[in-house]
Amino acid sequence: MSHPSFCGVSRQHLGELIEELAPRWEAGCESGRHERRQGARLRQAGAGPEYELVFTDRVLVTLVHLRTGLTHAALGVIYEVGSSTIGRAIREIRPLLAKRGFAVPGRPTLRLRTLADVFAYADAEGVTLRIDGTETQVRRPEPHSPGRRAFISGKRKQNTIKTTTISDHQGRTLWSGAERPGRMHDQTAMRTEGIAEQFRQRPRVRAEVDEGYRGLANEFPDQVIAPPKKPKDLDSAPPTEKYGWREARRRQSSRRICVEHANAEHRQWRPLQRYTGRREEYGETHRAIAGLVSDRAAKRTTRHKPSTELVLVRKAAC
Repeated sequence: MSHPSFCGVSRQHLGELIEELAPRWEAGCESGRHERRQGARLRQAGAGPEYELVFTDRVLVTLVHLRTGLTHAALGVIYEVGSSTIGRAIREIRPLLAKRGFAVPGRPTLRLRTLADVFAYADAEGVTLRIDGTETQVRRPEPHSPGRRAFISGKRKQNTIKTTTISDHQGRTLWSGAERPGRMHDQTAMRTEGIAEQFRQRPRVRAEVDEGYRGLANEFPDQVIAPPKKPKDLDSAPPTEKYGWREARRRQSSRRICVEHANAEHRQWRPLQRYTGRREEYGETHRAIAGLVSDRAAKRTTRHKPSTELVLVRKAAC
């Protein structure tokens, strides 16, 4: 089960995760035991029944569930334990993964956990952010339940949950979250989650967005770059104006497409293709997966385009 095809991470990454999460898991277990007994330990450490799944297996079970979407019953058959044991292990490990934050390229010890961290990093390093929203289909709420229509997406005509993803120019995930029902517009989410406020506090931060954030681009014209507006009477406009508008849109889309690639990396994990669990747990699942994806993306080396002089030298050599 430790093969990358099942758990979604390399064996080296898996070892780093186990080493990182083990102290936090042990501290959480000890805190829970102390709260249940309402006092100090009465017996020596190690007394009592043993765990059916050791910590390494708990991490593996959680990763396989997040990667492939296998049910608790199927994983219980593989590990020869009950489905309740599998569910308890996932509920213990998944919050630890969700709280890890997002990796920073070139800085393995630094993690971005909040929007303020992301904008502070972009301001300090001069990174132009790419911002985009994505939708994941979820189960339809029960009939006549309060807020049932809030999950119906006007774009996809399905029950969805929307999230916002921020990446750099190479499509490496810097932050992903701001979960909201599918009926809420991207522009509304930007304001309710405080992204617009971050632009006010950090006037040097730049971002590339799509047409859904037109209002944000109008409010911060020097910071947020949206696709150019379509000229009036485009059909009767001269060919040069048509070509200029299309070329400007193409170039802006080419600069922003990397955040679409970041969202595509998230969708390689089965729960983010179509989420069948409880809607209340989607945000935690999404952050856990996005954090794991950011670890792998942060290790990608920066690709530099060859200079004009080097290209000329190569052509001359040929």
